[in-house]
Amino acid sequence: MANKDAKKKVLLVTYYWPPAGGPGVQRWLKFVSYLPQFGIEPIVYIPENPEYPILDENLANQVPSGVTIIKQPIREPASFAKKLFGEKTKQLQSGILPTKKASLATRLMLYVRANYFIPDARVGWVKPSVAFLKDYCEKNHIDTLITTGPPHSLHLIGMQLQKEAGVKWLADFRDPWTTIHYFAQLPLSKSAFKKHKELEKKVLTAADIITVTSKPTQAEFEKLTHTPIHVVTNGYDEHQLPKESIPLNTKFSIAHIGSLLSDRNPKQLWKALADLLLAYPSLKNDLQITLAGVLSEEALVSIAEAGLEKYVSNYGYVSHGEAIRLQHASQILLLLEMDKEETKVILPGKLFEYMAAKRPILALGPEGGAIASILEETNAGEYYSYKESPEIYTYLENQYNTYKTGSLQVQSHGVTAYSRESVSEKMAAILLNL
Repeated sequence: MANKDAKKKVLLVTYYWPPAGGPGVQRWLKFVSYLPQFGIEPIVYIPENPEYPILDENLANQVPSGVTIIKQPIREPASFAKKLFGEKTKQLQSGILPTKKASLATRLMLYVRANYFIPDARVGWVKPSVAFLKDYCEKNHIDTLITTGPPHSLHLIGMQLQKEAGVKWLADFRDPWTTIHYFAQLPLSKSAFKKHKELEKKVLTAADIITVTSKPTQAEFEKLTHTPIHVVTNGYDEHQLPKESIPLNTKFSIAHIGSLLSDRNPKQLWKALADLLLAYPSLKNDLQITLAGVLSEEALVSIAEAGLEKYVSNYGYVSHGEAIRLQHASQILLLLEMDKEETKVILPGKLFEYMAAKRPILALGPEGGAIASILEETNAGEYYSYKESPEIYTYLENQYNTYKTGSLQVQSHGVTAYSRESVSEKMAAILLNL
């Protein structure tokens, strides 16, 4: 007789895992934590010696006890590149691409990465992983596999194991492939661009099922494949919310938690704040701009040029726990997406943590971005395109005047649908029906 309490074994192939820091870790770390209560036993396959650009040792404490984790060595060019180029390699890994003023050596490094490591620098892990996991799946009676990207080379592991081990395969896309915001900036040759497109189509067609994080990505992929595609957003972890109320900053604080890259530099916002300082002298004593995460030099220069440098509290990269604390303490939470057509599809993971913090969200991004519909649905904040400079100023002015009365808050609703538990239940249902 079958054991009613037996869980379905599912093998997860992921590159990012604690002690890696950043948003790429959170999605599947949380799914692994919550899926067992919905009938899924995840087994995690990760690299033994990865080159992570950001580390957050505190995340290791969030890995559930008892979860099976298997590792295999990976050879990736980052370790070699660091010896030659040092800190520039770390910047590229963090998503800070070189400008035209970059050195020849830096531009050469990016050219080699773009054209000789397709789809990405972890492609060398594919062949040894397939050999190892084929044997592992057969010995442990595993018939369901998940690959999550980026890095999208991991989907090639799934595609090969589907053929060789006969497993059912779910391909999870935390970000798109050839329409991700930095793809157009890569110095790709025509043949390399064509190979990316061919691999993307091949993966999307071969997968038994696909999960994505936003409806626009779903619509994009549906033009390329007939494979069923489900939207399973990221979410916030109720267990990580502060157990006690965190006092609000007494300052009129505007916090951005996460990478503030060159293409995500809100010059319109800096100008609006500078204009507000001229219109409201009291703001000179009230304003605080909280920045936590990787910052580009261009963003820091823009802040200084707007005369806002003395109002900035720059924390650098902080632990996830500290990021949560900063979110709950801030008067306003700033969410920035790049002003590009391809970034319309993005629903950043911190959006959901921001919503859970129950502080007003000011979001800036491309016209018609997916973020806008979530904020409208939950009444958690306001979304503006970068073209709406007068509207951004008016928003800040209204919020500042409300802050001065001591009543700056948000009346959101329906936020619990985006808890990690809720989205994990949705993912479990997809896996059980696979």
